[in-house]
Amino acid sequence: MRLFDRRSLRSRLLVWLGGAAFVVMAVTWLLHGILLRELARDFLGDRLRQEAAYTIERLRQEPANRPPLTAPTSLAARVFHHLYVLRLNGDISTSHPAWLDPLYPLLDSADDSLLDVHHQESHLLVYRRSFSFDGREGVLLVGESFDRVEAGLSRLHWWIGLIAGLVLLLLIGLNLLAVRAGLGPIRQLQRQLDELRQGTRARLQLTVPTELEALVAQLNRFMDAQESRLQRSRHAVSDLSHALKTPLAAIMQVMRGQRPIDPQRRTKILARLEDMQAQLNAELRRSRIAGADSGQHTCPQRELSTLLDMFRTLYPDKTFLSAGMPEATERLAMERQDFMEMAGIVLDNAGKWAHHTIRISATLTDGLCVVVEDDGPGVPEEQLTRLGQRGQRLDEGRPGHGLGLSILIQLLDHYHGSVELQAPPGSGLRVTIRIPDA
Repeated sequence: MRLFDRRSLRSRLLVWLGGAAFVVMAVTWLLHGILLRELARDFLGDRLRQEAAYTIERLRQEPANRPPLTAPTSLAARVFHHLYVLRLNGDISTSHPAWLDPLYPLLDSADDSLLDVHHQESHLLVYRRSFSFDGREGVLLVGESFDRVEAGLSRLHWWIGLIAGLVLLLLIGLNLLAVRAGLGPIRQLQRQLDELRQGTRARLQLTVPTELEALVAQLNRFMDAQESRLQRSRHAVSDLSHALKTPLAAIMQVMRGQRPIDPQRRTKILARLEDMQAQLNAELRRSRIAGADSGQHTCPQRELSTLLDMFRTLYPDKTFLSAGMPEATERLAMERQDFMEMAGIVLDNAGKWAHHTIRISATLTDGLCVVVEDDGPGVPEEQLTRLGQRGQRLDEGRPGHGLGLSILIQLLDHYHGSVELQAPPGSGLRVTIRIPDA
């Protein structure tokens, strides 16, 4: 397997997880730098506020000592390394004369605020405080260099970035392990699919995450359906072989013989050929059964309407009435040909046996329920159980070979459905077909 395959789910997960981790780390790192600088600025600003309050209080207590408080040789300037600018009744004094020009405009405002001043590649944090005492108005500026603090913050920020990079590499490694472990069931599924292809396994048997349960179940149902169709085809071939071998041999012997074929023998041969054709058609109809796992849907209302139009043409002396039909928008999880075969068998039998009227109703509530009732002679109660058995016919005088209902029952088995045969008093035969929801 290639190291990086764009179509690989593993590569996509690693790219997305790694990209998300990188974005989170980068945003966190940038926010850390911003918040750390603001935190340091607020901390120094609070110190400058306290220093301004202390200096003003000293000025109130010892007004005669005002010049020494802001002189370059003052104790505060030497110990705290702070910058002082004081304007009191128009007189200005400062501990750092070189900064007086850039700070002079700040003396004209009366608002108390924390300001950033940049001068000659130096960054100074200045707190301005207005005050008054003894009828005198004054403005005090207390400042401190922010350059060393910013340099320390920058070093700390890059160290944090280095640590974040190492953590990002660790996260990528953990993501790799997590993705590898998470894709374990898919690799196991791939191995079992290879075993299925090689013929060493018949079904998928593995514990998979919830997201893959439906897929595995569908694959197993598909393989079961394929196996069922294969078995059905083999049984059909076997049945046809046993059913047709002897009649074909007899007919071929007659055709090879020198004896003339009289009308009686011709009738027998035609009867055998008709039976062979009926068996062949029945097996072909069985082989066309798609089953419940075909993944197809049909519209019962449309198909039943088509069948009724067809049987009204086949049996013009009979009346086909629809007592109730599903909505045109309702659909059934059933292959169309299977539904047509199922309904066609019941309607065809009703058309053969009814005297005048056939009624059909269908509902799609918690599954399909189709009821077909005719006004024919009906079936004795003790003979109802024989209906549906292969080759069983209760009246040899009517056309047919007794295979329709057996095909219907076999078809319903594929959809876990059922058929109920009833002989209501004073009526013919009532056939009720039920197919549960898929």
